[in-house]
Amino acid sequence: MTTETEPGDRDLRETVRFYLLDHRTPLGKAVDIALLALNLAFVAVFVAETYPLSDALRARLWQLEVAIAVIFLMEYVLRLYGAGNRFAEFSNAYSVIDLIAILPTFLVVLLPGATIANVGFLRVVRVVRVLRFYRFTDDAEFFFGRVSDNALRALKLLLTVLVLLFVSAGLFYSAEHAANPEVANFGDAFYYVVVTLSTTGFGDIIPVTTAGRWVTVASILAGIIVIPWQASKIVREWSRKETVDVTCPNCGLSSHDRDASHCKACGHVIYQEFDSRR
Repeated sequence: MTTETEPGDRDLRETVRFYLLDHRTPLGKAVDIALLALNLAFVAVFVAETYPLSDALRARLWQLEVAIAVIFLMEYVLRLYGAGNRFAEFSNAYSVIDLIAILPTFLVVLLPGATIANVGFLRVVRVVRVLRFYRFTDDAEFFFGRVSDNALRALKLLLTVLVLLFVSAGLFYSAEHAANPEVANFGDAFYYVVVTLSTTGFGDIIPVTTAGRWVTVASILAGIIVIPWQASKIVREWSRKETVDVTCPNCGLSSHDRDASHCKACGHVIYQEFDSRR
């Protein structure tokens, strides 16, 4: 037996969903700015924790990390609550990343102690926090409706490169820092990844662990595959801007040049408006 959602609950869910997705109203912009700033802070805390810090500063960073993780958990719950299809929202890639990104923090809170806090896989999992930034580029209204489609595509390519470098550096640091004296912090790992993926290869830092070598191989393969793939998508989208959505009545080919009078596949006459002054 199923029960219909009460009107008041439905209105509240729609309101929550609207302001989590909205980019134009003052409240929607405030939510965007707050989430973007918290994501930056979350990533900055991860990087800072790889450097030598005083106990007091490390404790403050940990408190900040827990506070931000709680806010992200509230956001995650609100997204599920306001979703029209909760299972689809739960299984959405961005939602999975959101949940995975905060799990290590809550595992340390629920299971305190040096043994849990220093478990290697926790540090690796925390790297996926940077993937949250893809949620902000999911539609053309990114940055409060002020970014064009072309700028958004270019931003996605830049974000893809940065995410690849950051995740690779985080994984490499996690694999190497305990055994490799040349990888003392995240900056060393990031430098190694940039030099390696750019094929410069100075050789001043080399992996000494099997895991580090595999991370390097995976990073190179990802760079070879992901970046050209993302760039090709952008080029295709830009090239499509030079065509119009006109379908040939004879062969069915669509997307013709703006000044085309005949189908380029079968030669059939097609009719479309074209301003010769452009």
